[in-house]
Amino acid sequence: MNRLLVTAGPTHEAIDEVRYVANRSSGRMGIALAEAARDAGWSVTLLLGPVAVDPPTGVTVEDYVSTADLEALLDREFLKCDVLIMAAAVADYRPSTAAKGKLARKGENLVLTLEPTPDLVARCAARRKPHQRIIGFALEEESTLETRATEKLQRKNLDALVANPISTLEAKNVSASVYFPDGRRISPSLSDSGERGVEKSAFAKWLMDLVNAEFPLST
Repeated sequence: MNRLLVTAGPTHEAIDEVRYVANRSSGRMGIALAEAARDAGWSVTLLLGPVAVDPPTGVTVEDYVSTADLEALLDREFLKCDVLIMAAAVADYRPSTAAKGKLARKGENLVLTLEPTPDLVARCAARRKPHQRIIGFALEEESTLETRATEKLQRKNLDALVANPISTLEAKNVSASVYFPDGRRISPSLSDSGERGVEKSAFAKWLMDLVNAEFPLST
């Protein structure tokens, strides 16, 4: 049975023991991918961040909170999979130190020093086995989406990258295209509903069909 590892949701980076830096990822796209892969007969492990959505049944779920937590899970799980889909919205920056307890309000500015987080998907790509395939996700400004997607695809050494415009953030639909190293760009056909993009569960099924077609694995 082919093995899929998929990441979903945001990371929470601690400021102190109460507060954190986060983003607006819901995790729904990664969860939909886990469900679509399960239904297609894959063995699925889902690395799931702090979200308000119930995880799917029939898949192995491992929870994480921070980028460091997700990094540790990828170190443990990545080399077991055939395909990694990195749909998690990993923080680009995190507080360089987390305060003990709760920072007291003092009525003055609080300055946070942020440090860059490691590029987890590029780190996986650097140590993959020959048969493994890696698909990244990127959320970009529409005006620079194609340029940024192509640059990230090459720099991170990915097999494909799903690029979605920021304008669809938190929407129930996605308006994404998949970019490949050979220069191809593939998008799902839009429905006649008049709504922008494709509903996430439908996109997930379409993407898994594309993965099966582009990266056939032994059964």
